[in-house]
Amino acid sequence: MKVAVAGATGAVGIEFLRILEERKFPVDALRLLASSRSAGKKLAFRGEEFPVEDLSAFDPRGTELALFSAGSAAAKEHAPRFARAGAVVVDNSSAFRMDPEVPLVVPEINPEDARRHQGIVANPNCTTILFLMAVFPLHREAGIRRAIVSTYQAVSGKGARAMEELDLQIRAAIEGKPLVSSVFPHPIAGNVIPQVDSFDEEGTSIEERKLSRETAKILGANAFAVAGTCVRVPVPRAHSESVALEFEREIDPERARRLLSSFPGVRVVDDPSRSVYPM
Repeated sequence: MKVAVAGATGAVGIEFLRILEERKFPVDALRLLASSRSAGKKLAFRGEEFPVEDLSAFDPRGTELALFSAGSAAAKEHAPRFARAGAVVVDNSSAFRMDPEVPLVVPEINPEDARRHQGIVANPNCTTILFLMAVFPLHREAGIRRAIVSTYQAVSGKGARAMEELDLQIRAAIEGKPLVSSVFPHPIAGNVIPQVDSFDEEGTSIEERKLSRETAKILGANAFAVAGTCVRVPVPRAHSESVALEFEREIDPERARRLLSSFPGVRVVDDPSRSVYPM
């Protein structure tokens, strides 16, 4: 398969390459794309080095699959021309998530929606995916009436610069120097910030709004009410969530554990007596 990765030099782009390699994805030809600033750099894939090309100047003809994580503005500008050229675009930004013509897909939950694509498939927000992967098997069994969600989101969600900022601030704190912030509105080292993205006119953060709206689109008629509070925490990677669920029908903890253990992509880590729990 002829694959292009847009935003290849970013934190998510690097992860795309790692997972393609780890899963032995059938890549016959690979093109790495980014902004003109990154053009000319080289990235490793399967023991070879591939040059990074300018996304704006790239001709997408012949591309079969394009994985986009180049930001919303770049996605809106370039994803449609890749689709017109015959590629299937999987976009990781928020550009198309709420577009009624673009399917929003979690493969373990609504894979059938991907079949109605018109060249572009949207990837949900990270918090939405984590949330739905954990609650969907329970919802299918007992019917969730409503969910109250608190997220503890790593700085990786903001990209490579955010991870670097955390590292620099930790070093500065150890050395007794001032903590300089440019990515986040406040220092993140030794802190928690109850703001992920900006706030709307109702005082709800964009991240909290995404959690509710995207859940509704993915589940459709089977959706339930979601109230979320999203918080940035000073860890490099791996978001966490605390979820309280109200069900339509009875479900006991052992049944819930079995359902979760058997659901693809979910692993139950739950033995508090031995201090074993997700971290």
